[in-house]
Amino acid sequence: MSMTDGIDGYDLIGDVHGCGATLASLLEKLGYHQRGGIYRHPRRKVIFLGDLIDRGPRIRLAVTIARRMVESGEAFIVMGNHEANALTYTRRCRDGSGCEWLREHTPRHNRIIQETFEQYRDHPAEWEDTLAWFMEIPLLLERDGLRVVHACWDAPLIERFLARYPGARIDEDFLHESVRPDSFAFKALERLTRGTHIPLPKGVEIQSGDGFTRRTFRAHFWAAAPRTYGDVIFQPDNLPGDLEDRQLSDRELARLSYYGPDEPPLFVGHYWCEGIPALPAPNIACLDYSAVKFGRLVAYRWDGERELDADKFVWIRVPREEQARPRPWEIDLD
Repeated sequence: MSMTDGIDGYDLIGDVHGCGATLASLLEKLGYHQRGGIYRHPRRKVIFLGDLIDRGPRIRLAVTIARRMVESGEAFIVMGNHEANALTYTRRCRDGSGCEWLREHTPRHNRIIQETFEQYRDHPAEWEDTLAWFMEIPLLLERDGLRVVHACWDAPLIERFLARYPGARIDEDFLHESVRPDSFAFKALERLTRGTHIPLPKGVEIQSGDGFTRRTFRAHFWAAAPRTYGDVIFQPDNLPGDLEDRQLSDRELARLSYYGPDEPPLFVGHYWCEGIPALPAPNIACLDYSAVKFGRLVAYRWDGERELDADKFVWIRVPREEQARPRPWEIDLD
């Protein structure tokens, strides 16, 4: 198929989470080279799947690389839950709402954004400008026969969202609405950037690999007729005991979305997969392979195919030295 702007295809890149030096290396491996402070390819463009920030050692570098590419027309991007978190964490509630911040400043939430704040601490104007740029990032993208969303493509929800926001970009009213669990904005932001979470039975917890205690598990959306927890779980942390055999209740089934095999190719991030990149379905690729946990920063080279090909994954392992606190940037973009 012919692509918009006459390019050959797109290189979709999963959750970077502040691994900026590895992002630069992956772009070079994909054939992008820096000119005028911007990574460019003569025949291709990048699509970032969100979650540029938090946790990693070179967050400002990761944001700068991606933002410059997007603003120069060399790349596109969709919003991840970590960009959404940053927006709500830094906004005060409106008068009379009964809260102080849209995202509560709990120890858990503080910990998630701590590394980002530390790396922008001496650059407050840059951080405010970065937050303003996050507001320009769409929640989803459909282009040249592919679809991109950070966590879950829910067609009925997306149709309602686009009727209200045709450019797929949220506004301040949406952000303030999104903290009310009974609101449409909450449902849309939760589903598209965080996916579906199934609550665990009362008293059951998962000690997650990222150091958090979780009382839900992440569920995928491509099982045609799921019956058990094991049919839909999509995360590296195993369920305790024999919970994978537990039957999904009618209420739990009603929470799930479904993306069928005849739908266009879809790319997501978010689910911190592990191991060698593989396709969970013939028309779905997850590109989050736990880069910030010494995993892989993964791309998929898409050339218009409807059935995806696992041989088209490209990745770089994130070395442990990537985790060291960066001295003045090793990659000069100026």
